[in-house]
Amino acid sequence: MISSNDFRPGVTIELDGAVWRVVEFLHVKPGKGAAFVRTKLKNVQTGSVVERTFRAAETVPQANLEKRTMQHTYKEADQFVFMDMETYEEASLRTDQIGDRVKYLKEGMEVNVIRWGEQIMEVELPNSVVLEVTQTDPGLKGDTATGGSKPAIVETGAQVMVPLFITVGERIKVDTRTDTYLGRENA
Repeated sequence: MISSNDFRPGVTIELDGAVWRVVEFLHVKPGKGAAFVRTKLKNVQTGSVVERTFRAAETVPQANLEKRTMQHTYKEADQFVFMDMETYEEASLRTDQIGDRVKYLKEGMEVNVIRWGEQIMEVELPNSVVLEVTQTDPGLKGDTATGGSKPAIVETGAQVMVPLFITVGERIKVDTRTDTYLGRENA
């Protein structure tokens, strides 16, 4: 159990048979009446966001989530297969279960898979990945690092804005949280 006074962004709780993550919280102490905690909660399974108010010091069950390191081994139709690095058990996830993070997922990549009991809740990618540029407009003579940007398609099919001097075949580092170019991969 966790008290509503201990809510912080990222804390997971169980409400109505589902897992919710605290996105925002605000302790309110009105001049008249009892204090309360106003929260914005995101459903981990569906992604829906709701606002909910709790009495101060109200306790709710804390969700016990288990984080395991798994490796993406292969893709079959719309199923992505992951292997547990300790037990060698396999788990399959559909594209809609992974969400928009699928655009940076490549075979052999190790990710954190978050489970609630036996149910897989979400997949956490590394903060940055190194990918090869497979398609982009050619750079022109005189293009510099400060000269602007152009779209590039990487090996997983994601589109990233890159500097004008980046060419096809180069390996670049991409931030998976913000979809931004971080730099060339040092060879």
